[in-house]
Amino acid sequence: MRERLDNGTEVEVVRVAGSTRGLVVAPDIFGLRPLFDDLVERFAREWNMTTIAVEPFPTESLSPDIEPRYEAVARLTDDRVLGDLAAAADLTGCEDVSLIGFCLGGMHCFKAADQGRFDRIASFYGMIRLPEAWNGPGQSEPLPHVAASPDPVLAIIGDLDPYTPPDAVSDLEATGTQVVRYADAKHGFAHDASRPDHRADDAADAFARVGDWVRGN
Repeated sequence: MRERLDNGTEVEVVRVAGSTRGLVVAPDIFGLRPLFDDLVERFAREWNMTTIAVEPFPTESLSPDIEPRYEAVARLTDDRVLGDLAAAADLTGCEDVSLIGFCLGGMHCFKAADQGRFDRIASFYGMIRLPEAWNGPGQSEPLPHVAASPDPVLAIIGDLDPYTPPDAVSDLEATGTQVVRYADAKHGFAHDASRPDHRADDAADAFARVGDWVRGN
């Protein structure tokens, strides 16, 4: 169900009675929508974790089109985004909280690595380097955050993803981050079955690995 953080940011919440570990979800660039309502419900049910997804553009009125959203990323600030993710972690009511993110949200997972609130983090095809078009006054590069604290992070990468080029992936691996690469996968191959680049078998494998990771197994 939809709720709001104290600062007004919209979140989708599914609570699990007796949950001892929470899960926060950082959506892709298209934000909260029925796809993420379904994912939150799925994660909560399958992984037995109170799960909360956080709207990445709480102060913007954006159409569903990619262009205005792509432009809006430069107006985001790490303080607001990471603060919202931490507030959602508190809202789970759990001391131990994991974080999972997709695309833009995967980049925010990298930036959250050294914040100390999440002890398990899974980034699906997050940008390892900040795209030039997203460079704004409130944005930092993702890689230094991971380099400072690689142990909590599992990165899911498609080898054919232009947003995670091979040299960037090599730099990520050099930090000691655990990286799982899917040889023929493109950007967004796992979380949205309606995408033409969806790969069902790779997605199933990735979610099985991530499920174990975020549950602390």
